[in-house]
Amino acid sequence: MLVLNCSTKLLTLEKMLKCHFPESLKVYGAVMNINRGNPFQKEVILDSWPDFKAVITRRQKEAETDNLDHYTNAYAVFYKDVRAYQRLLETRDVINWNQVFQIQGLQSELYDASKAVADSKQLDVKLTSFKAVHFSPVSTLPDTSLLMSSPPRLAYLSIADADLLNRTWSRGGNEQCLRYLTNLISCFPSVCVCDEKGHPVSWAITDQFATMCHGYTLPEHRRKGYSRLVALTLARKLQSRGFPSQGNVLDDNAASISLLKSIHAEFLPCRFHRLILIPAIFSGQVYL
Repeated sequence: MLVLNCSTKLLTLEKMLKCHFPESLKVYGAVMNINRGNPFQKEVILDSWPDFKAVITRRQKEAETDNLDHYTNAYAVFYKDVRAYQRLLETRDVINWNQVFQIQGLQSELYDASKAVADSKQLDVKLTSFKAVHFSPVSTLPDTSLLMSSPPRLAYLSIADADLLNRTWSRGGNEQCLRYLTNLISCFPSVCVCDEKGHPVSWAITDQFATMCHGYTLPEHRRKGYSRLVALTLARKLQSRGFPSQGNVLDDNAASISLLKSIHAEFLPCRFHRLILIPAIFSGQVYL
């Protein structure tokens, strides 16, 4: 096991990961954030350097943590050899197996390899699989100025809006999620449409892996083109900062899939897998 904390090597890793798109996108986004101030207090673990076969990004050991906060306790994974990944997972002190946490990645063997180790440690594993999406380069995205005759007021979210996002997110509604969303809003790009009183009615945020997420429009403001405007504006904002504009969507979310197709987003050949791992001591206490 190797903790990669040299700034020069981390920049080299970023370039190396770019050669393995799209499977490396989650780790790539986390490494980009580390190299740009590390607002989410992440670090990189490798099996070896520079010829690594597996890489994991995780929360720094010294960062404050909540053992029930699987939103923040999240690991991104990319591997060239799944056996190397499984060996790294089994290595002492790589993973904190005493808390609820997530593993995210875009490779098909991720679930089986992770579950094999989790089973040996008597953790329950919940898998959700999504379509993975990548937005076109900014030069080819539709012109947002043409989306509606009277463009609404665009802004970015503030931490005062975190409670609204927590109440409207299908994965939210709890203390850990509220704290997580507050941190995301504080650290990463967001976009929202505001009503005449300045309150958000449609929005999207960016997570710790530079992924566009929690795109939502209040029911009374739907069918006005706001979701499309917000998604394109956030994609442009991320690309202007050098980040890939990526996202995920559930297979049964017909409205979002239709929206993504309308703006010519690319559905990637790989799928996004999110695993939530739960020690027996916390069974029944976790919001999924």
